[in-house]
Amino acid sequence: MMAQERNFCMEAEKKPGISGSTLKMIAMTAMLVDHIGAGVVGRMIMSSGFASAFPWSGEYSSLVNIYWIMRVVGRLAFPIFCFLLVEGFLHTANVKKYVARLCLFCLVSEIPFDLLFNGAFLEFGYQNVFFTLLIGLLCMCVCRYIERQAEWRPLVRALCGIAALLAGIAAAEFMRTDYAGYGIVSILALYAFRKRKAAQIAAGCCTFLWELPALLAFLPIGFYNGRRGWRLKYFFYFFYPAHLLLLYLICALLGISGFAAM
Repeated sequence: MMAQERNFCMEAEKKPGISGSTLKMIAMTAMLVDHIGAGVVGRMIMSSGFASAFPWSGEYSSLVNIYWIMRVVGRLAFPIFCFLLVEGFLHTANVKKYVARLCLFCLVSEIPFDLLFNGAFLEFGYQNVFFTLLIGLLCMCVCRYIERQAEWRPLVRALCGIAALLAGIAAAEFMRTDYAGYGIVSILALYAFRKRKAAQIAAGCCTFLWELPALLAFLPIGFYNGRRGWRLKYFFYFFYPAHLLLLYLICALLGISGFAAM
């Protein structure tokens, strides 16, 4: 029996596809490219005085083209993070600790986020993506609680689920989080269809039709093999505020931190 279990584990380890850690690295790379484009290259364009015209020819055309390419690449990040959030929620051993980590890094990341994108030490007009992920996680917690109420009528459970979705959208829009209500819809769509991979990908694509380059993110998601891969549990948490602060410091060294990001 023990030999059979070992064989099963070895087969699972060899399962082809993309692990969760590989997906996370793809998303982090795309996010870094996007933030360099918005925070650094965007400021360079703003400092040139041509931001409003967005010239496609002339002295600054190459810089503008680079900016748009980087922003397109960046669209791959958020759908993957939404998918990984759902996977993390489904497999975490302690949801309360998961919520607590997101709460902590919502706060830790806000000042670096505001510095890079708003040039201010702290402002409340636009909040970092951890807030979106946190609201999405809380909505999934509520939805799972509703699903487990077997004594409730199906219509009551459905209406409560819709109420949870609307509450999440309202919270994200009120707080003006990154991706706001669209992000909550995407997270809950991926959660709702979690048991059928093809349907989950189709639902995810539908929620990103307003941002077509983001649909490319569902190609690597489609190859996800269900394995965790490298243990990078805390790497993303620290990478997010650290890279935001580093990019802002680069802008300060270049003398363009006083300009707005794009």
